[in-house]
Amino acid sequence: MAHDLVCRGQDRVDQPLREKTSAEGHQVTLLCNYTLTSSANAYLFWYKQRQNRSPTLILSDFSIGKGNTEPEFKERFHAKLDSTLGTIPLTIQDVCVSDSAVYYCALQPTVTQTHSTQTQNPCVRI
Repeated sequence: MAHDLVCRGQDRVDQPLREKTSAEGHQVTLLCNYTLTSSANAYLFWYKQRQNRSPTLILSDFSIGKGNTEPEFKERFHAKLDSTLGTIPLTIQDVCVSDSAVYYCALQPTVTQTHSTQTQNPCVRI
């Protein structure tokens, strides 16, 4: 008899688009929805991963407090966490070929626990 493992009541992120294409110079918005099942504050992160490389942090944003955008991304990459809608869309302005990558939205739980995990799902390749 086969059993499916179903996890309920977990904080999670969902990135509804798997691929997105754009012409150079245009603007692209990558979607990320999140769900918190606890009353924890939302701590969300966007990462960029180019082929055969480790993920690079683009930015972070929090429901309480202020996030940070890494210096190399400040000019063209922007995101604003909306805790009412449970979203943190990432906007890339003036898209260029070097933006081609896999983008990850990650959620860090902030409830005190005996262990901590990061939930992440690949978003899109542009």
